Amino acid sequence: MTTTGPAAPPRPTTPTPVTRTPVTVLAGFHAHATTAVADRLLNAEPELLLVGHDLTALADGVVRRRIRDSSGILEEGETRLTHGCGTCAIREDLVPVLMRLARDHPGRPLLVELPETVEPQSVAEACAHLHVDGTPAAEVIRVDSCTTVLDALSLRGDLSSVDDIARRRRTPVEDTRGVAEVVVRQIEYADTVLLHGEAAGGAYETARLGVLARRLAPWAAHPEPSDDHGLAAAILRTGRHDPRRPPGPARALAGLTLGVHAPFEDCGVISMLFAARRPFHPERLHARLDEIAYSALRARGHLWLATQPDTVVAFEAAGGGIAMASLGPWLDAVPVESREAHSAVRRVAAALDWDPYYGDRGNSLAFIGEGFDVDELRVRLEDCLLTDLELAEGEDARRAWSDPFAGCFPSHP
Repeated sequence: MTTTGPAAPPRPTTPTPVTRTPVTVLAGFHAHATTAVADRLLNAEPELLLVGHDLTALADGVVRRRIRDSSGILEEGETRLTHGCGTCAIREDLVPVLMRLARDHPGRPLLVELPETVEPQSVAEACAHLHVDGTPAAEVIRVDSCTTVLDALSLRGDLSSVDDIARRRRTPVEDTRGVAEVVVRQIEYADTVLLHGEAAGGAYETARLGVLARRLAPWAAHPEPSDDHGLAAAILRTGRHDPRRPPGPARALAGLTLGVHAPFEDCGVISMLFAARRPFHPERLHARLDEIAYSALRARGHLWLATQPDTVVAFEAAGGGIAMASLGPWLDAVPVESREAHSAVRRVAAALDWDPYYGDRGNSLAFIGEGFDVDELRVRLEDCLLTDLELAEGEDARRAWSDPFAGCFPSHP
């Protein structure tokens, strides 16, 4: 009789990794420049599939879509607006299309060419968080990188423009975002920034714009490829995108660089960092807000108001507009047992710079522009900080001071 022992346990198997299709997002405020770069990428990468949307019929409630590759147009379609927001319509149409293309054409990378006024952050977040028919988009596609294309002929004027989108584009659809606001956000969110063409002033002016772009987004790659294949290598499949990266004004809270301190002119461009551990006096800051904000082409960061010691206040300025909003509470204002709700990166950055008295409170601002007086701006900022006598009054007394910003920044946005 033959006997057998117990069956051997099955060998552990390593699960087959799910390959998500890489998506490169191409943004830019001037379609001719963005499309020129897209065409060069298609020429260098025949397998690339490009999805683009056209907003010219937005006033009629229609957003048109086109899919193409190096051989030409593969598919055209449209989606109708249900809520009047072109960016929302693009997100809601784009993500299912990308997921379908990823399934129908495995192995082919995807390129998204955004309309001029769409900010890449909204699209990248949709790819990371939206669900389609119960399936998370992030299980099928991943944003590999975001590239912003800058038109050298228009960049300087765009950054100093006081127009809003509706006025500049002469569109009947109301869009009150400022031109400069959209352009700087396209630049600052990018993993790669590409300057297209030459400025009207020639080589020196083009070099100046290159310096300006690097100061606006020092964390991004700024390639200068000589041919289409070099361009593709600089933009496609770089893996640079980090969906956890905080927006520009909140970067310092996560321990990331807010900018470059380069107070001496480089092709006329200056950038300055300002940090202070004592709070701003609300009335003095309010009185000098314009002259502080408009000293440079761009200002960003976070600040601490003496009358609102629980709240981190975001500060942004570009193109004649100032935006201030709540970034939530300072960690020092949160019970220790509740701090786990905040990201580990935020908690580590705060711990490394923790003050025994102030906790993680402080001011961190960056200014980027041309030809402004760094020393004069620093004096203006320091004049708005609390004096020693004002600090000695104590937090309870400061909360009762007159505050032009009262009620504007809830600690939990």
